[in-house]
Amino acid sequence: MYDYIVVGAGSAGCVLAARLSEDPDVKVALVEAGGNDDVENIHIPAVFGDLFRTRVDWDYDSHEEEQLNRRRIFHPRGKVLGGTSSINAMLYLRNNRIDYDGWNQPGWSYDDLLPLFKRSEDNERGASEYHGAGGPLSVSDGRSLNPATTALVEAALQAGHPANDDFNGPTQDGFGRFQVTQRDGRRWSTAQAFLHPALERPNLTLIKNYQVYRVLIENGRAIGVTGRQVDDELTLHAEREVILSAGAYNSPQLLLLSGIGPADQLRGLGMEVVLDHAEVGKNLQDHPLVPLIYEHSQPNSLLSAFEPESIRAFQEEGRGPLTSNGPEAGGYVRTQPGLPAPDVVYFAGPMEFSDSGLTVPTRHAITFGPVLLTQRSRGQITLVAEDPTAKPKIEHRYFTAEGDIDVAVAGVRIAMDIASRPAFAKFNERLLNAPASDSDDDLREYVRRYTNSIFHGSGACGMGRVVDHELKVYGVEGLRVADVSVMPTVGRGAPNATAIVIGEKAADLVRGAQSTPLAKAS
Repeated sequence: MYDYIVVGAGSAGCVLAARLSEDPDVKVALVEAGGNDDVENIHIPAVFGDLFRTRVDWDYDSHEEEQLNRRRIFHPRGKVLGGTSSINAMLYLRNNRIDYDGWNQPGWSYDDLLPLFKRSEDNERGASEYHGAGGPLSVSDGRSLNPATTALVEAALQAGHPANDDFNGPTQDGFGRFQVTQRDGRRWSTAQAFLHPALERPNLTLIKNYQVYRVLIENGRAIGVTGRQVDDELTLHAEREVILSAGAYNSPQLLLLSGIGPADQLRGLGMEVVLDHAEVGKNLQDHPLVPLIYEHSQPNSLLSAFEPESIRAFQEEGRGPLTSNGPEAGGYVRTQPGLPAPDVVYFAGPMEFSDSGLTVPTRHAITFGPVLLTQRSRGQITLVAEDPTAKPKIEHRYFTAEGDIDVAVAGVRIAMDIASRPAFAKFNERLLNAPASDSDDDLREYVRRYTNSIFHGSGACGMGRVVDHELKVYGVEGLRVADVSVMPTVGRGAPNATAIVIGEKAADLVRGAQSTPLAKAS
């Protein structure tokens, strides 16, 4: 019997469980479907793509996306300690102030969250108005800045865009290098930052390789979870609360598997309806990327990362191209005047990033393109079967809302203008799969043919829809959700930073609730 059960040792769950276990008077169970984060490639930043479609990845694909020529889009999610913070591109990008303020949820404004961001952070630049030092999460300047990405930033400045040396500071607009969640040139996931130090506490129990199948609900209250650990059925009970931190796709899936969701969908699968909740699984969002891949003959790309000198530099000094997080630099842009904040971010990485990163690079290239930050299109997550081991049906429905594809086209035009500047000339030898022309129709076709995800799914258990501002699931006692699925809008950052602050905020909310323990569940 535990006081709290946290489902999912990912970006938010590791933070939440570690913080809750700071109170020695409570017993916390953290359960994770995956295993240890001791896979070597997790800790070598430049090879994060090699983790895709392996045992540390849930390996999701969307349903056929109608506006993307019916392509299925790959969505990796970490199935390992640290969750997606163990397999992502390590970008540390918070949302814009207007994103958090725009959520209109008590306690979730930018000013409310900034102290929590700073509490987590150990920024190598030191403490400041916007950054913390001495926290568990190492945030650093990337130790690899490839000549191609440097040239891209210089080209953006030549095109009239401002420079920005801190995208988590007073403004997002402009171009520069990104900060990353690394320490000494190696990945610094939430498992490393928060979980592993906390495991020394006797009141924190970590249960690995345990896939939760559903939340147990009794008399309108969550009392535990049931699932399978390897070959054994396992049920755990919670005296106070069950908290789902299973991630963008798995948390809404678990609510549905637990009988909490649209009644017609659940009954259609022959499932018992515990709570008719029409919004569960709705409001799904993402950041679509339109990649422009520029092939060049310069010996400057991650193809050179495994040369003997590069390996030595990484192993002995924590430096060199193997420390690259991929999208090393980029910038935020407003595609039209009058916008209150940027609506596009550009990621630039010194590699060929095609087919969602699943294609092995074979040429020196730099990938550079717009990522839509404020798309209006919304998707959904539904079940395909009552079977908890079946993958959910993921429909992002990219570009189904009016105007989204026009922003993508504008973003491509801005990217091509930047790439045409003198600073980038030696890296702009050939644009792979170039549009037939720069007409609106040809650029729209390019967008539909080559857009993929930058893996920022979120929103399907949104605050104000599925959970309240304290992350409590409407209509069920003792059940919360704490991960990126609660974000009302995905916002203008890379969600890992916000996932971490959600873990921090959730811990404060749970500790402040002082929930009264229930009688022992039978």
